[in-house]
Amino acid sequence: MKMNRIIVAMLGLAAIASAQDVSYNFDQDADFSKFKTYKWVSIGEGVKLDDITAKQLVTALDTQLAMKGLTKTESDGANLYIGYQLALNQEKQITSYNTGAGWGYGPRWGGYGYGGGITSATTSTLTVGSLALDMYDPGQKRLVWRGTATKTIDGGAKPDKRQKNINKAAEKLLKNYPPKKKK
Repeated sequence: MKMNRIIVAMLGLAAIASAQDVSYNFDQDADFSKFKTYKWVSIGEGVKLDDITAKQLVTALDTQLAMKGLTKTESDGANLYIGYQLALNQEKQITSYNTGAGWGYGPRWGGYGYGGGITSATTSTLTVGSLALDMYDPGQKRLVWRGTATKTIDGGAKPDKRQKNINKAAEKLLKNYPPKKKK
């Protein structure tokens, strides 16, 4: 079971893109203007990605972070430490179909007659992936920004589609960084 989840993660992280749910939260007291450099850090828990998908994800996030004015460094003196986690969940989907025709009972017909319809249902299991991106202020030792993206995963996506979806996900995830404080 665990191997299946890892395979799904390897094949499907890229599907976290266009129709995904994205949200973010941030520390209202943090001064985001002081953050100029960042360093990637590992966050322990979560599903591990294969090397190819992890590289694609980090590259897409690096591109977006650079567009936000942040510079990547390997130095422990970085202004931000950034890490991500991936989680997978199984959800049941129920789909019902109504033929719109059938035999039934009702006052309209004065007894039994034609109407009603026949309804049937099918169930399927969907894999939902969630990506959380965390930014920590190492000087203050606290989380200052968190973004999450959640979407049903398409394990059959082709490599070029996966890369395109990863890029879109990174763009959408970091759209509201740095956050704008209300005056």
